[in-house]
Amino acid sequence: MKNFLTLALVLGTILLTNAQTNAVDYSRKVSTKGYAEKEVTPDIIYLSISLKEYFLDGNTKKKITIEDLEKQLYNAAISNGVKKEDFTIQNIYSYNYETKKKSQELLQARQYRIKITDLSKLNTLFDNVDAKGMESTSISGYDHSQKKQIEKELKTEAVKDARINADILASADGQKVGKALVISDNSNFNFNDYLPQPRMMSFAKTASAEGAVADESLNIDIKPIKLTCNVDGVFELL
Repeated sequence: MKNFLTLALVLGTILLTNAQTNAVDYSRKVSTKGYAEKEVTPDIIYLSISLKEYFLDGNTKKKITIEDLEKQLYNAAISNGVKKEDFTIQNIYSYNYETKKKSQELLQARQYRIKITDLSKLNTLFDNVDAKGMESTSISGYDHSQKKQIEKELKTEAVKDARINADILASADGQKVGKALVISDNSNFNFNDYLPQPRMMSFAKTASAEGAVADESLNIDIKPIKLTCNVDGVFELL
């Protein structure tokens, strides 16, 4: 029993010595921040489209139905490369229309969300849709097909920037930087955070003196947005 206790004491002393030798002095450290940025032009947008029923030339017997308008919009979207699953209904509502007889007629309206991945076809997307039935449209969301790769690049650059800043601080005191002890990612890569102020684009038409309806084309200017990445880094001082 005495020999066993002696052996345990010796082993404990050896383990404690090794632990002290391999331990890192975490009081010797430098804390910095890293930053990276990149301008990116979204290549995916989400459009919010509102359609509404109306009476042709004010004649309550000739109604252009929401089903007809929806079919036009759906066919236009599909023919311009929109996938079936990227054409969805957001909302359904109705509104009152006062007829010449002062009675109220309830007309239907619907709001749609369309995911557009081919931005070159934006200006021709609604060419075959009844313009009078289009109430408004606006951009409801942005995205990018290479978002994950962009995030990876920015995070990599931000961590490198944090190490460079740590090297500057350490060298100012004649020291060197070792491995990273802690890296905290403070970034948020939500493209919708960079949406501009909501801008409704009206598609209502006015008739000319000859009775013709003047066309308005959809012209949306997709501007680059600046994505940023911020990290906190704690590095060992050698």
